Parts: sequence; C-alpha cells; structure tokens
Amino acid sequence: MLFSKQNTSLKSTGLFSTLFEDYINQSSQVKPFYNHHINKKDFSAYLEKNKFDYLNRSVLVKALQSQAKLVSNTSSASLANIQLLENNNAFTITTGHQLCLFTGPLYFIYKIASTINLCKSLKENFTDKNFVPVYWMASEDHDFEEINHANVFGKKVVWNSAQKGSVGEFSTVGLQELITELKTILGDNEKANEILSVFEKAYINHTNLADATRYLINELFGEYGIIILDGNDSELKHLFKEEFKKDIFENTSYKLVSETITELQKKYSAQVTPREINIFYKEKGLRERIEKQGERFVILNTELSFSKEEIESIIQTTPEKLSPNVVLRPLYQQKILPNIAYVGGPGELAYWLEYKTMFDAFVIHLPILMPRNFVMLLDKGTQNKLQKLNLTINDTFKDGEELVKQFIKTQHNDINLEEAKKQLAEIYASITETVNSIDKSLVGTTEAEKQKAINGVTTIEQKINRALKQKSETDVNQIWSIKEKLFPKGTPQERYDNFSMYYTKYGKEFISNIMQNLTYDLENFEYTILKEN
Repeated sequence: MLFSKQNTSLKSTGLFSTLFEDYINQSSQVKPFYNHHINKKDFSAYLEKNKFDYLNRSVLVKALQSQAKLVSNTSSASLANIQLLENNNAFTITTGHQLCLFTGPLYFIYKIASTINLCKSLKENFTDKNFVPVYWMASEDHDFEEINHANVFGKKVVWNSAQKGSVGEFSTVGLQELITELKTILGDNEKANEILSVFEKAYINHTNLADATRYLINELFGEYGIIILDGNDSELKHLFKEEFKKDIFENTSYKLVSETITELQKKYSAQVTPREINIFYKEKGLRERIEKQGERFVILNTELSFSKEEIESIIQTTPEKLSPNVVLRPLYQQKILPNIAYVGGPGELAYWLEYKTMFDAFVIHLPILMPRNFVMLLDKGTQNKLQKLNLTINDTFKDGEELVKQFIKTQHNDINLEEAKKQLAEIYASITETVNSIDKSLVGTTEAEKQKAINGVTTIEQKINRALKQKSETDVNQIWSIKEKLFPKGTPQERYDNFSMYYTKYGKEFISNIMQNLTYDLENFEYTILKEN
C-alpha cells in the first residue's frame, strides 16, 4: 500500500459549514429538509418504500448503451452494470461534476471513488440488490471559466477559448498545446508519460469535451464499473417533458423551492437562487435563460422569443433544446435514474436540502444525501517536517499565523504581557478614582494615559514576537511551506491540486490505492488523512 490511513473528525478541521455539520449530525433543525439519512436503517427503509414506478428503464438502458459506444474504452464491467439497470432490483448511486480540464482538482477523483465504494458497502448490506455507480457529466454547464484550468505543481495550465454554449460540445482542437505545456511541468519519466498518453488519447482523439472526459474517466475508473451519463440526450429529455411544462408554465419549482429556502434561512444561508423558469434554451454555441416577458418566452441575450404554443412544440418534439439549471437538474436526474443516493460535497448537499418540497410535489424520489470522502495527502517529507516541529496533523488545519504563534510559544518562555496590561489597568483604575475625587475634568486625561501605557506594552509585545520569529525563522518558514503544500493559496489541497502530480509519482497505483483507502462507513463520517508509507 502506498498510504496508511488516519481519520480525524470533520468538526476538528474547521472546514465545514454549520448546515453541513448539522446535517451529518442529524440535528433537529435540518430534519424537515430530507426524508432519509445516511445509515443502514434508513437505506433499508428507502429501498422498501421507493419502488421507482415512474421509471422507464428500457429507454434509460438504451440511452446509456448508445452513449457508451461514443468511446472505444467503455469497460466490460461498465457495460454489465448498464445491463443490470434493466432489472427492478438494480439501483444507482450518482455523483455529478463539471467537465474540468484534466479532471481539475483532486476531489473530482475522490467523488467518483466515494460513489464506487458506497455501491460496494450497500451491496454488502443488501445482498439481494445491485448498486451501480454513475458519474453524471455536467456537459450542459456553460461556465467555462470554472473548468478551463488545472493546477499542477503550483503552475496553472489554462485553456483559452472563445467558444460559447454548453461546454460538453466544445471542440478539443488546440488542446495539444496544453498537453505539451503539461509535459514540461510533469517532466519526462515513465509514469508522467503514461498519464500524458492518456490525456492525449482523451483530448486529441475525440472531437468534443464530453467524449474526451468520458474516455478519460473510463481509463481511470472503468475497471470498477463506472457508468458515465450525459444528460444532454434527446431520448432522456423526452422522459422529462411533463416536468419541463410545469416549470415553464406553472413555475412550480420556483414557488416550492422559494418556500423551502425561506424556512431554511431562519437558521442557515441559501445556496441557490431559484428562477421563475429554471430552464435554459440550448443550441450549438448557445445556452441562455428562458424568461417570460408579457405573452412571449424570451431567450435572454438573443433575438429569439417564442409563443406559448411554440414552447409547447419544442417540449414535445425537440426537448433536447431545453437544459435544466441547478434547481431542475437534480429532479431530471431522479426522474430518469433508479437513484437512491447522491454523493457530493458540502455545497452540493446544501442545495439539495432546498429541494425536498419540490420533489414531493413532483412525486419523484429525493435521494439520500451522502457526503463524499474528504482527503488530505501527506507525503513523507511533510510528515518528517511535522515531526521535527512537534506538530500534529490536526495542527495543519489551523490558521497559519495562529500556528506560527503557537509554535513560537512552545519554543520560548512565554512572556505574559497580558498580565502586565491587566496590572496597568488596575493601577490606572486606582489613579482614576483619586483623580475623580479631586477634579473630574482630568479623568479623560487619565484614561488617555492609561490607553497610551497599554498600547506601549502591546508594541513591546509585538517587537518581542518579531524577535522570536526571527530567531525561529527557519522553523517558521517550514511551517509556511507545510501550509502551502496542504492548503495551496489558502485552499484545501483536494480543491486545488490536479491528480496528475500524484500519478507522475505513483502511477496507476495511485488510483487503486485511493479506491482501497476511501471505504464507506455508513454510520461514521470523518476526514481522511492518507500518509505516504
């Protein structure tokens, strides 16, 4: 094994919102916003209660089989899992993510690994049923700036393109230059060349970003039976026509989600802003919001507009021209999949909690909301630095300045100037009392002198700290180098670093070790530290 595993509580990291922590801990404040929670008992109840009678499994399987043929490397395990979905005892576990360049930050990898491992845990607990992992490609997203880069060894590789519309349809022409740039960063060794070859086969041999991403994820996770679903599919959107109608003509989602957000905001902040119409109009190179203006349905930022009858015709005949936003996409997912759980990060689970009333109204099953694995990778060098500095892994989650201050205090006799300030305040209190009895007009002067004296002590304290920092300059620099490695640019490593950095060091064994270590405990959720052996 490349890594040994150590866990710490989510709360101790200080990285998570109150809403997320309250959800994990089943706080009574959050219970009104979901139906089932993350434990074996609730999974059993969910599977017993929800039969997915509204599903069209044959259309789903046919669409997935057609999509699987878009690339040459769909594995036999993935094809077998697609076939399983024809059966009523087969269910999906889904995670969704944007089509980030070279997979983007590490947590993209962790989300898929979490989803696959949750399927394994459920199979062990419910042996008469089958559970298959699904990666939902956010191919219809149009926020290119969020996906057009990858951070590798501190360098940002950026894809500049003037293309517009759904990113999944973006041409991959020109990406060879970025792979060449990436090669200069990763270096020339066997493992680096291996992952660069995978990137070339994905991005150079496929004409659009969706197919390139499909190929790449198959290469990394195909052996584990991952199913890759692109919601940008005419046959699948035909299954969602009634929901499109209710959103556009009745604003059902807007009304219900707004009501839920009002309730949620009594204690927490909202994650999404529902629109009266939560659908985009989509063509090649175009994805813009639909908005009703008078009697017309206007496509914003274009000259396009439609009558009610024309919109009805689009829904009936070409629903692929309609694209759900962040409010409606989860409903679309649950309408077409026998999906019992969604695996996501804190932000994702927060917005799903806003949708319970909407799901109930549409009579579509809300999935159990599962946190993904949260991971920190600690190489030997960093472990040695921590040991030398006598710091714990939990210390690394602290603010850098706080950590430096803590370290200096442990290295030097702490001069308790707070006590000196307290004594000064007491002395001046006595002086003020005397002054007050003689001439009250001098009290202000006395108070000003007191503050001046205390400020002087504070200045001395700061100078002492600077002197101590200079004495410990090497160790302090080590602390900042640890913080930068584990929290580059102040961001958790998993939300910044690209996996290719680690693949270059460990090869494909990196993926298999992630899979082995990110096991899913249905009763206990902790932050995972993977320490290099």
